[in-house]
Amino acid sequence: MRIARDGYTIIENAIDLGFIDELAADLERLERELQVGPARNLFEGLRTMRVYNLLARGTLYEQIAVHEAVLPIVEAVLDRGCLISSLSSVAIGPGESAQPIHADDQLIPLAKPHIPIICNTMWALTDFTDENGATRVIPGSHLRGGSPELGEVHETVPAEMARGSVLVFNGSLWHGGGANRTASRRVGIAANYCAGYIRQQENQQLGIPVETARGFSPRLRKLVGYGIYRGLIGHIDKCSPVDILDGTGPRRVLPD
Repeated sequence: MRIARDGYTIIENAIDLGFIDELAADLERLERELQVGPARNLFEGLRTMRVYNLLARGTLYEQIAVHEAVLPIVEAVLDRGCLISSLSSVAIGPGESAQPIHADDQLIPLAKPHIPIICNTMWALTDFTDENGATRVIPGSHLRGGSPELGEVHETVPAEMARGSVLVFNGSLWHGGGANRTASRRVGIAANYCAGYIRQQENQQLGIPVETARGFSPRLRKLVGYGIYRGLIGHIDKCSPVDILDGTGPRRVLPD
């Protein structure tokens, strides 16, 4: 698998362009309604618009987390017990500078290299080019014995891809958003996953209203955390949290 060797792969033209158009239009709506503005730090970007917690923003986004062209690859990197860690948009505006090179798992205090514990994806809602801020990657860096120091300069390559394609990468890969030297926005959606025993980046159980989660498919419920990893991790009094979600009463799933 290319991800094992290089730390990333690109699924070309994986997503129906009609769905991509729907997502792009809805993100513009959310940015207006939520009055989203750029952050005040270099990491998130001074000219970059981000909308977080997308699974709580509309049913349209439920399709992303379980997409049949993407999720099986993530499961092959982690396992089927993986969780959705965060789902957010990233719209890099004209004039934005390059994001500092980083690894998405570098806050987790584990010696490197280690087995994959995070697998992240970037959906291209516009073409991703070297000029408009395509994600910069360092192939093979997920196998290094550490994480990059903030502010260090590194040789990178742009993960260029057409609208409707998806970048999938190991959370140990050194990478960062590129500089946008064009007059148009580079828009993507970051669907990030973690192993079932790792804490999620966004608190899905509190961030997503219970009524919204009740409408999720069984697979999406497990992805946001309403399940038990390997028959043990995540239980409530030896019962599955999905019983609390449904209000069906506790059913013992762990042995006494």
